[in-house]
Amino acid sequence: IFKFYFLVMEICKIMKKLSPILSIAFIILMLILTTISQKQESAIMDEVAHIPAGYSYLTQKDMRLNPEHPPLLKDLSAIPLLFIKNLPAGKQNINFPDQIKSWTDEINSQWDFGFKFLYNSGNNADKIIFWSRIPMLLLLILLGIFIYRWTKELYGKIPALFATILFVFSPTFLAHGRYVTTDVGAAFAFFFASYFFIKFLKNQNTKNLFLAGIAFGIAQLIKFSLFLLLPYFGLLTLIWIYIKWRENKHFWKTFFKNIGLFLIVLVIGYLLVYPVYMFHIANYPIEKQISDTTYIASQFPFKKAGEAVIWMSKQPILRPYAQYTLGLFMVFLRATGGNTTYFLGDVTNQGWRNYFPIVYAIKEPLALHIFTIIALLIAIWQIRLRKFQDFKLKIENWFKKYFVEISMLIFLAIYWGASLTSNLNIGVRHILPTFPFVYILISGQIKKLFEKIHNKNLFRICGVGLGVLLCWYMISSLLSFPYYLTYFNELAGGNKNGHVYVTDSNLDWGQDLKRLAEWVEKNNIPKIYIDYFGGGIPSYYLGDKAERWWGNRNPAEAKGKWLAISATFKQQGQAQPTKGWTQPTDFYMWLNQYQPVTVIGNSIFVYRIQ
Repeated sequence: IFKFYFLVMEICKIMKKLSPILSIAFIILMLILTTISQKQESAIMDEVAHIPAGYSYLTQKDMRLNPEHPPLLKDLSAIPLLFIKNLPAGKQNINFPDQIKSWTDEINSQWDFGFKFLYNSGNNADKIIFWSRIPMLLLLILLGIFIYRWTKELYGKIPALFATILFVFSPTFLAHGRYVTTDVGAAFAFFFASYFFIKFLKNQNTKNLFLAGIAFGIAQLIKFSLFLLLPYFGLLTLIWIYIKWRENKHFWKTFFKNIGLFLIVLVIGYLLVYPVYMFHIANYPIEKQISDTTYIASQFPFKKAGEAVIWMSKQPILRPYAQYTLGLFMVFLRATGGNTTYFLGDVTNQGWRNYFPIVYAIKEPLALHIFTIIALLIAIWQIRLRKFQDFKLKIENWFKKYFVEISMLIFLAIYWGASLTSNLNIGVRHILPTFPFVYILISGQIKKLFEKIHNKNLFRICGVGLGVLLCWYMISSLLSFPYYLTYFNELAGGNKNGHVYVTDSNLDWGQDLKRLAEWVEKNNIPKIYIDYFGGGIPSYYLGDKAERWWGNRNPAEAKGKWLAISATFKQQGQAQPTKGWTQPTDFYMWLNQYQPVTVIGNSIFVYRIQ
């Protein structure tokens, strides 16, 4: 036993020396896993809107599609498309269908345009999807590097490696890091902007001021949920004012100085927003922008806000900010309006207050939850020790000593609070921005635990125990390859049981259509009826073998046929309506008498109806 403990200690010493190299190696492994698995998958639902929109921004300089999301991530996804030859013969670039009504006449007809762009314009959809995802993977890698960097600055090399491993083997980051969506981008932006703003508060020089402003501006160009940075940064500024005031006793001087600098950060950020949006509306006809804005803004519950946006769209100098503000209000409208969601046997569009806590509990590895509990217990233990050992310690000293940790906890509180009050309950991906902060806080608390342990045997036992937990965390993630989107932990009964609890982007986003086509081909199925939810088109992959099915179709018509049903539609058709939901929810109850022949990628149920 002593030799085993000694070996563990030697491994820890080696890991400390090799921490940067090991972290890079793990991040490269993450890149390999995501690249291999994403190549096997068809487009998920949101990519149908985002990929064509991004390509239209760069080639047309026109932002009529998908204005409810800022352009930066879509721009990045479209950059590789500017350099590839799309058609198999390599003689022609991507075809842009700029004569169809969804582009010329309709208002934000992103879904119709997206499907036609990808599948009905002579383009190679798989090639477009694959290369559009590559910049998203690079952004994922950059987030991992920043997690390592900030953790190292706070706690050292071993905790930085620990936080990096938590990130690299996160099933949720592995799942969503390869898609052209805004979720991982939002996680990066919150983390990136927070890092530079906190660094600026602690060291207020011109360089850090501009870096904080630029980071804030980049964040606003990634996702509109980053608007939460305004109250978050404002609150951090007030706390910092309190800390500095207690040091120098000059309240008003400290107050006006820090508030002024905070406002400069915002100004720098929004000055960056302007030229980016100006580029994106350069060829967007002003008449088209005004008519689109007028129609969309008329749906806003606050009429004055809608009128203000319409007025801005009519002012040539304000057109970029009009487009930005329009998208911001569209997101607020959607967050309050909700989305049709299946959850624990019920379906509604009004949302549940317990949705995100339960989804987080079953979608993240159990080992991570145990690490979180350990970190919380360590924090409570430290507070109790401090209470008895130095009860005269003033609150401002706590704020100053633990300002970064307190800042992260405040962000978790703000973001979780906003998520719990939102009606938009469509996936654990919406709370991804909280994950990097959780990884760092866990790593820091575990380091503090080992600093407090002076008994060598107890030190070694704790080290082995945490090592076992970490191995469990890594193995549970690797065993899900390549089906990371459908990961569920042991509380939910594993990946194959996840559909019982939730669907949509937690499990079924359309990613398995290519796998269904491969299964049909392998098993020589002449014809299969499909009720598919996602960003693909069944006939694109299955040709004449694919026939459309829909939920309210007469079950008698399925006799003697092969039937493939996406989990999202299946579960919504076997659910109970709640919170005012009035549309049918029992149209797939008849499937309960049949056992699926197979489940493709845990998300598409295949039946042989006899």
